[in-house]
Amino acid sequence: MKSKFLNINTIFLSIAVMSLVGCTNLDEKVIDEVMGTENADPEASLAAAYGQLGDGTFVDHGSVFALQEYSTDEALLATRGSDWGDGGKWRAMHEFTWDANNDVVKTTWNQLNSGITKSIFAIGSINKSNGNNKALFLAEAKGLLAFYTYTTIDLYGQAPYRNPDNLNAPIVIRRADTTIDELITEVEGLIPNLADIKTQNTHAGRFTKQAAYALLADMYLNRAVLKNKTGSNFNFKEQAISGGGTDMDKVIKYSDMLINGGLFSLESNYFHNFDINNDTSKEMIFTIVQKKNSNRNADNDLAYMSMERSQKPSPDNRGTNASCVTPEFYYSWNGNHDDPRFQRTYQYEDGTWFRNDGTDVSVPSTSKVEGTGKPWFHFNRGLQVGQQYGPKILSNGNFDLTPDGRIKVYKLFTEKNTTLAADFTPELNFDNPSEAVFTQAQINRGVRNFKFEFDPGYGNNGTSGMDVPLYRLGTIYMMRAEAFFRNGNISAALSDVNKLRTSRTNDALKGNAPGVALASLDANTLFKESGYELYWEMYRRKAMIRFEKFDLPGTAKPATQPYRRIFPIPQSTIDASKDFSQNPGY
Repeated sequence: MKSKFLNINTIFLSIAVMSLVGCTNLDEKVIDEVMGTENADPEASLAAAYGQLGDGTFVDHGSVFALQEYSTDEALLATRGSDWGDGGKWRAMHEFTWDANNDVVKTTWNQLNSGITKSIFAIGSINKSNGNNKALFLAEAKGLLAFYTYTTIDLYGQAPYRNPDNLNAPIVIRRADTTIDELITEVEGLIPNLADIKTQNTHAGRFTKQAAYALLADMYLNRAVLKNKTGSNFNFKEQAISGGGTDMDKVIKYSDMLINGGLFSLESNYFHNFDINNDTSKEMIFTIVQKKNSNRNADNDLAYMSMERSQKPSPDNRGTNASCVTPEFYYSWNGNHDDPRFQRTYQYEDGTWFRNDGTDVSVPSTSKVEGTGKPWFHFNRGLQVGQQYGPKILSNGNFDLTPDGRIKVYKLFTEKNTTLAADFTPELNFDNPSEAVFTQAQINRGVRNFKFEFDPGYGNNGTSGMDVPLYRLGTIYMMRAEAFFRNGNISAALSDVNKLRTSRTNDALKGNAPGVALASLDANTLFKESGYELYWEMYRRKAMIRFEKFDLPGTAKPATQPYRRIFPIPQSTIDASKDFSQNPGY
């Protein structure tokens, strides 16, 4: 089990949490925190601010992930027969039919606002304290506030703020076009008081100097967009806020500090960044630490959502046959199926490979699920297409085993239509091309993404031990490559792209072959490379807007107006607070 963020004792308290916007549950039960009181414990309040990152906000498929990925060519959650209808809220994310009453839009807004609220409480609590770590904790709390606020203004164009030292002060609405410069200045000012990662008991789950460098690179890369979100062009070479140079020069500067700082290195096994034990990855700069057997929430959704219900990592687990990638994204990999980031085959300790191609007869049952000791069947990673194979559950609730105790491998059929083979097809072919709705006979359509390792230890979509990466070294290389490209330094951009390509290696079944370098680079190739490195990491929407692809038509998506680049403020917030005004177009 991973250690707690701040090594504080768990405090079970039920308190009234003051909301910034007056539209969240005022009887929220909070663990590890004491907020809004004169005697608020600063460490507990800071732990609460960190905790909100993993309280669904950035780890559940239906929150920030839904807005940043389901709205793009990388991911789609269709209605499949009787499943995932839910009033159309999921497919609205891809059909671009969301409005101010959409539950996904509202849930994400409330969760991000909760992160802002908890960060403000933490700042106020720390300001009142006199502990030895006051300056460090205060810088971390302000860094978290900047991160939550940046995400909120990126998605919604505006975010609330209140003076941490006066909770009776009026709410201030921070708007994207002016707030982005304020946030950059604030985060740059925090750096002297932040710790270097792995000093002062910090790790990738804490907001360190290195997390600040990554956030600054991200904010500078998107500064031009936030200043003119619905505009027809973006000035990526605007003069930087301070210190000379342009926005792209600043992206390069902060990326250099991470790439050349000697603290991180690229993993040859790309998928180790998304393993259950990815806390050992050398790429992690800023992550959401998920801990099993604790009172903090953790989530298996990133793995669970794409797996078919008949795909069972253990006798107690299954997938849910929901999300998939679009044909546009899958076919963007044409000519690159040998890229180590596309797919990886699992090899058991005795040397058995799970090829998933119909030749598998059995695999060892020696791999056991933590907590239950039951056999663990390991599916392959990456994009899964075609007929799927795996174990079968007997009437006694256990895997079907061979006489010598190995797990038998069968051709799989969909669980809710047992005569329909689980054959994942790139084409989606909706009966109504503008609506992401499948009949029960069509539910297996769509290439599935097994990038994230399924943690079978605690229920289907429950707890996971995988830390969710927010910034890792691969992210930074990709941001620097784009900054070089926009600065006109194509050779430097190509070098960074090829560093990512050739540093990754395939599994031993493919001879541990490294990825192949590119000979040239243009804007479309750079956009595709961004997808290869960062798919399903809550990065795609921002990239599509920067590369002017977000408004284009696609699978179950019409050409759309620029106002859709920003989500609406939930109607419940508009009704509850006079401080907010609705975004144009809604």
